[in-house]
Amino acid sequence: MLLTALCLTGLATSAAGSRSTRAPAAPAAKAGGLIVRARPGREAQAEALVQRLGGTVRLRLRIINGFSASLPARALAQLRSSADILSVTRNRSLQPQSSSYSAAYDPSSDPYSMSSITQLTGARAWWNAGYTGQGVDVALIDSGVSPVQGLSGAGKVINGADLSLESQAPNLRYLDTYGHGTFMAGLIAGRDAAPNSQAPASTYLGMAPDARIVSLKVATADGGADISQVIAAVDWVVQHRTDNGLNIRVINLSYGTNSLQDYKSDPLAFAVEQAWKKGIVVVAASGNTGFQKGKGAPGLADPAFDPYVIGVAAADTMGTTDLKDDVVASYSASSCGGGACKNPDYTAPGSHMQGLRDPNSFIDANHPEGFLSSRYFRGSGTSEATAIASGAIALVLQKYPNLTPDQVKRLFQQSARNMDKQPPEAQGAGEIQLGPMLGKPPPGPFNQNFPNSNGKGSIEGARGQDHLTRNNVTLSGEKDIFGVAIATGSLASAEAAGTSWSGGSWNGTSWSGTSWSGTTWSGTTWSGNSWSGSSWSSSTWTGNSWSGTSWSSANWSGASWSGNSWTGGSWAGAFWG
Repeated sequence: MLLTALCLTGLATSAAGSRSTRAPAAPAAKAGGLIVRARPGREAQAEALVQRLGGTVRLRLRIINGFSASLPARALAQLRSSADILSVTRNRSLQPQSSSYSAAYDPSSDPYSMSSITQLTGARAWWNAGYTGQGVDVALIDSGVSPVQGLSGAGKVINGADLSLESQAPNLRYLDTYGHGTFMAGLIAGRDAAPNSQAPASTYLGMAPDARIVSLKVATADGGADISQVIAAVDWVVQHRTDNGLNIRVINLSYGTNSLQDYKSDPLAFAVEQAWKKGIVVVAASGNTGFQKGKGAPGLADPAFDPYVIGVAAADTMGTTDLKDDVVASYSASSCGGGACKNPDYTAPGSHMQGLRDPNSFIDANHPEGFLSSRYFRGSGTSEATAIASGAIALVLQKYPNLTPDQVKRLFQQSARNMDKQPPEAQGAGEIQLGPMLGKPPPGPFNQNFPNSNGKGSIEGARGQDHLTRNNVTLSGEKDIFGVAIATGSLASAEAAGTSWSGGSWNGTSWSGTSWSGTTWSGTTWSGNSWSGSSWSSSTWTGNSWSGTSWSSANWSGASWSGNSWTGGSWAGAFWG
């Protein structure tokens, strides 16, 4: 069955030619389906113009600051000449998972490909100087990582503890049934071949191709993860950061909740501050709630709202190599205004990114508009921007291994490029630029000076609107995924002492195994009761999150989910197409 291309068409058409900002050639002179891209912040004016010209606005496409529309042919020239319009292209039909379309995607003509992004950010200049992320481990707290091409090389991905509900199905443990974690891992450290600044666009290379990914799986196939699992994962990284030859210097959290409390008491903020104090740079997504100047923008997500850690906003490069036209993406969260709210620390490319596809994962099966080829998928969000920033930091830490997290943050802020006409509450210090850092000495001793979190706030407040459900029972209140009460004051004391994990136990319950087996942390079978009162067993979540449940030659053997375990939207890679 053919699907209307919508977002995918608008992106693919503009990517196919030159990287200039000139609008593509006009569609044929007849009324019909169009994709209209407005200049950021001018979407309402563009829609009004289409209507004044006798056209019809059909579907809003927030990912590209545009919409689909029909318009009389006589009005096309006037529409394209408007200052509010970036481009007008013909909509078309395609069959996104056909073999014929797989051959159509060409990274060399895609200004949002990883080849383009690594060039634009200056990562390739660092590779040329010998800095590729070698020796730096990035802890990815996400939905797991599947062994797709680019992430399947020996030693590329090390599996830490699987703290997700799917850990109880041995054939799902560590693997990415959602598709989000695999996408982020590729942006950070994907590697088709040895990194080379002259590598062709067909060679997929993440920002730090020689960095290792340490995967901490917390989410199920529909993205379901409780705040208690994320906190436990952060604590695990802190206590095991140098285990088994590891050198975890970065935590990537493409995750965030709309916490109902200030960072100074929030339990997740406290956890990431402990990682920061132990020398781990925490990089967190600012969130996808958008920027509404003067309209009470909701502010950054938790934990990006903590002033100690790095909160990353997303930029759109506008499909050019000219940094001067880059803008903050319309979905990227910003400060809520006033002294009580933090701005993003800086901005990184996050729109229309070329990521590694996780075949038949939840995202892959439910978002055919994101399909690029048998290997690649398109996605936008502050998740993607966070992954780009994490990879960039891995490069810097290879060159300057003794930098503290405070110094790393300062170096990136000082080297960022202010984005013209973009407010500081949306862009922070500006868009990251690695190139200028190569010739700069590292910053001298520097310590941030903000009030610390005490971690004694509520777990429920940290969840915000994000909740797991099971058997129509919602996990809420001051308890973890096992229904065990969490005393946040006692937990904070244990985290500060580095003792919140004891073997495979956290908060008094066995969550994982107790040792490494090769390059994988051992799993465990849970006992006791879940929050809904039913007992866990090794097969509890096999049927709920995935039907078929096995990985074979880069394809899952099943592709259906219950769809009932998750009611939130905390994963900040929300737009696929």
